[in-house]
Amino acid sequence: MISALTYVARPADPDAIDRLADTLSALVTGVAAGLIGDAVIVTAVPNETVATVAEATGAALVVRPRGGSPWAAGARGVRREWVLCLEAGDVPAEGWIRTLDRFVNTARPDVALARLRRPHANLPARLATKGERVLGVSAPRPGDLVRRERLVAGPHFSPRLKPRMLMARLERA
Repeated sequence: MISALTYVARPADPDAIDRLADTLSALVTGVAAGLIGDAVIVTAVPNETVATVAEATGAALVVRPRGGSPWAAGARGVRREWVLCLEAGDVPAEGWIRTLDRFVNTARPDVALARLRRPHANLPARLATKGERVLGVSAPRPGDLVRRERLVAGPHFSPRLKPRMLMARLERA
């Protein structure tokens, strides 16, 4: 089982709750399949509407400390070894449950980071992704499946982690 960690960067944005609902509704199939064991929603600032959504869905709500990493703050509230980092509006595409389940159950102890494929709109983002495959990843981003202890340790990976690219992909709602 894994934990799902969803970050809502701007909860006051008019579309933020719709994007959060899209992400949480996509995770329901993972809960039904027995892959997702718990969920945590992280916000930059307290927001009553996000708190209501968290309570209604059974997710824990964490307000990240000012200047802190949302991933590190949220990871302190999860209960599973693996954490799926998402941003409100991320929707895993078909086949993600089988791919993540297989990865989590077969990952060697030295593997700490897997990455879901994200659509890249521009050349710099594609080049950055290629560079991270060679140099390693210095910090988590949405779409990463990371061991909890690496997220709790701080906002940056030291040493850099080599990502294992998964066939599953994320789409934006």
